[in-house]
Amino acid sequence: QVQLVESGGGLVQAGGSLRLSCAASGRTFSSYAMAWFRQAPGKEREFVAAISWSGLSTSYTDSVKGRFTISRDNAKNTVYLQMNSLKPEDTAVYYCASRPYYGQCFLPSSFASWGQGTQVTVSS
Repeated sequence: QVQLVESGGGLVQAGGSLRLSCAASGRTFSSYAMAWFRQAPGKEREFVAAISWSGLSTSYTDSVKGRFTISRDNAKNTVYLQMNSLKPEDTAVYYCASRPYYGQCFLPSSFASWGQGTQVTVSS
């Protein structure tokens, strides 16, 4: 179990950029795969991006490919989500999550540790 705290959310205009951070506490952070999910009002929580413990493997949902970049700095126990060319449909609460393997399917139920979430609002 890893404790996670997201930050960096806010209000931005369409086409703008935002960088989310997820600070993790725990000595096993570097061995865990990390992921970002998001949930808009009235919608299911959806997968956004994931990164392996080494940072060599990443995955993105189709709607954010080419716009979002996930990265991690294990020395700082932090994972990032750089969001560029933001669209109003990106508006959601963004959550950081972790699990002890990278794998192929990124279902919310497979992640045991979750942050509290940070609000991202993109205006048109």
